[in-house]
Amino acid sequence: MDLNGKQISDNSAKVLLITGETDVSASIPTALAMRAIRCLDPESAHRLAIRLLKSGLVPESSHTGIGAGNVHRVWGKLFPSPLGIAAGFDKDGEVMGPLLRLGAGFVEIGAVTPLPQPGNPRPRVFRLIEDEAVINRYGFNSQGHDAVSRRLATFRTYSRHADGIVGVNLGINKEENDPVEAYRRGVIAFYDIADFLTINVSSPNTPGLRDLQQEELLANIAETSHKTIQELGSTVPLLVKLSPDLADDAADRIVRQLTDAAIVDGWIVSNTTVTRPNGLRSRYAKEQGGLSGTPLRQRSTELIRLVYQASSGAPIIGAGGVDSADAALEKVKAGAALVQIYSALVFAGPGLLNQIDQELMQLLANQGFSQLADAIGADHRH
Repeated sequence: MDLNGKQISDNSAKVLLITGETDVSASIPTALAMRAIRCLDPESAHRLAIRLLKSGLVPESSHTGIGAGNVHRVWGKLFPSPLGIAAGFDKDGEVMGPLLRLGAGFVEIGAVTPLPQPGNPRPRVFRLIEDEAVINRYGFNSQGHDAVSRRLATFRTYSRHADGIVGVNLGINKEENDPVEAYRRGVIAFYDIADFLTINVSSPNTPGLRDLQQEELLANIAETSHKTIQELGSTVPLLVKLSPDLADDAADRIVRQLTDAAIVDGWIVSNTTVTRPNGLRSRYAKEQGGLSGTPLRQRSTELIRLVYQASSGAPIIGAGGVDSADAALEKVKAGAALVQIYSALVFAGPGLLNQIDQELMQLLANQGFSQLADAIGADHRH
């Protein structure tokens, strides 16, 4: 097999096809790649980005993570950086290794549904350039548990980044009539190869999914998933991803109930929103789907504060509008132990990972924090 003039072995070819990693040392300028990507419609651009990452032509990060002596542990796991890739970017686990190579501290793949499904018809994703936002209505397009679990298992065997932290976001099929069983099957499929599992009941693009955030239903899903993890002899952390559109009192009740029951290990706050804040300028602002990016930043941070208090400081992954070190630290001080990025990469490119990571360390020092852990929940201590 030949890739850009370089011969690679059959075994390397297998790694390339399944993990998206090669030994190719050549790289393409980020600015050139971003110009090419922006010429395409958003979904085609996303697929091109995935292909470029799989090709091995994206340069490796040279950053030093959270800095020497700054050991950042969550759920007993060492995170080289608090900045990770949110679910939705690498839905089928095609480029876990390349994303870690770019400098991501962790990657969450998915959402993964039990059975393969195509998702909603195209067009289903829109760039709101003037608003630094994205609207998507993908509808859980997924290759399904079997394909993605095989890919993740192969990654754990062959990848140079096999020890990297990879979580799996679990979804359900559109026609699913037993969601409790669907999430249980997700646990069984990934419990021994994922670093954390996320119950996603907050995407706005699968009919009826958000109804599962009702307290009794969500408690049943979480309790069954937790029990299954225990029966399998696993300690994989179980997270719940919340919608920013939950009313504060509803979110507070849900978090306190599941915290008191000790059946979840943390939270992802938050998913995309169906609301449209005043002042959106893009002509795509009224498209159906979940809005992400800069307009979500404030609500996401507000919800992080609420969840941190209601969960007595349980680990939170903050997501929504993280496009700078300031935005990342805002979420950390509100209570997030980790943060995720996705939409900002659409506009700034992969170099933003390094930029935020490096600037975050400087911000921490400027504000008198000797390490990231000292800043978590700092707003609540004033």
